Amino acid sequence: MVAMKPIHDWAGEPGELVSWHPSRASVAKVREAPVSDVPVSYQQEQHLLAYRKHRSHGTDMARLNVPAWDIPGRCDVRAMTHVINAYLRRHDTFHSWFEYTDDDRIVRHKVDNPRDIKFVPTQHGEMSAHQWRDHVLATPDPWQWDCFHFGIIQRPAHFTIYISVDHVHTDAMFMGLAFVEIHMMYHALVHGAAPLQLPEAGSYDRYCVQQREFTAGLDGDSPEIRDWMSFLEANDGTLPRFPLPLGDPSLPYTGDVVTVELLDKEQGDRFESACMAAGARFSGGVFACGALAQYALTGAETYSVITPTTTRRTEAEFMTTGWFTGLVPITVPVSTASFAATARAAQLSFDGGMDLAHVPFERVLELADPQSGIRPPDPGVPMLSYLDAGLLSPGVIGEWQRLGGTIYSDSRSAYQVGMWVNRVEDRTTVTAAFPSNPIARESVLRYLDAMKAAYLRVIEGHDAVRPFTDVDDFDLKTA
Repeated sequence: MVAMKPIHDWAGEPGELVSWHPSRASVAKVREAPVSDVPVSYQQEQHLLAYRKHRSHGTDMARLNVPAWDIPGRCDVRAMTHVINAYLRRHDTFHSWFEYTDDDRIVRHKVDNPRDIKFVPTQHGEMSAHQWRDHVLATPDPWQWDCFHFGIIQRPAHFTIYISVDHVHTDAMFMGLAFVEIHMMYHALVHGAAPLQLPEAGSYDRYCVQQREFTAGLDGDSPEIRDWMSFLEANDGTLPRFPLPLGDPSLPYTGDVVTVELLDKEQGDRFESACMAAGARFSGGVFACGALAQYALTGAETYSVITPTTTRRTEAEFMTTGWFTGLVPITVPVSTASFAATARAAQLSFDGGMDLAHVPFERVLELADPQSGIRPPDPGVPMLSYLDAGLLSPGVIGEWQRLGGTIYSDSRSAYQVGMWVNRVEDRTTVTAAFPSNPIARESVLRYLDAMKAAYLRVIEGHDAVRPFTDVDDFDLKTA
């Protein structure tokens, strides 16, 4: 579903840039916003503290989500201004800013009246790709209220619209919500149709309150905490590490991204059939192949990884912009006799761990016995995610792809390895993000090579698992 590229690969013909930022009156109103009793979510707290740590080390953290897509014709700036303000006023995450207090706490300030938020357009004239990338990357940091802005790049026959939002306010589902609410509302306005009747939006503030209430009720004997502890203890007291070298973690690296095609449509259907015959789903097969790739390269018979998933539960929350993502710890024993057994074990671990996504890792650390050896993660934590676009709205996905929708990743300081397996109608790809240095790049490409080899062995009917003696025989096809 999602074409992902490093922001420094965002190229194109020059165009006239218009961007939307808060008016002076809006900035003044928000600066006066009182302290709110809504707590900061664990996700937001971790992000804000991570940014402070990066600043103290003189590094610049990757933190922006930047979706962009094309729209035919000339932008109606007045209509777009209306749509942008309606979107910002609708979602309460944008009504807050954060302060680090003298007693080492993070407090939330919140605007009482959403209508005090008003973004206005600024004309910048013609810009090259280099110039508009710099403009996007200049989006303020998460400790500033206006850590988000909107823009368009106007060309003769079409314009590109982009949204730059700091991660403190968004997760991966933000792209779909913003596309529907901004693109489709704009389309309705400029074509004289009635405004879209959107379902009632939920409240990220409510989620923050409920998350803190839930996590406050946990203790060391809670089943969720015991399960998390068992996972961490099996990984030397912390989150797992990527199995291959990633370079010197003490050095600041920017991020690199590579996308590889794993399967075409016919191969994807065959792989899914193999997973179902094994008593698993495609997702179980994805984690099984992650395990087999590691086994091929290291001989490790147990695979540990984390995968992100949404913590949204209600229909209203699925219509809410905010950071709802939690982590599921996955442990896969590799059966050297059978892919089917490995896939079943992976599916069982994934399905059985879904409730743990509602328990932030930071809360686990808070509840850990100081003598337990449980500790924060080292650099190089691997993350493997799976998304099947076929499970999402086909109309939205089709329109996004037709308009060249792309997510641009913020290629600043990076220390972990993220992998996203995306299945779309005509193929299955994996996109990997990793520290930008030759050692990490070689390691990640070797891993992806072994992962692709695992998928191909499954669709060729090889059920038995063995180390791949020469995974380099498989040519990586860059998507």
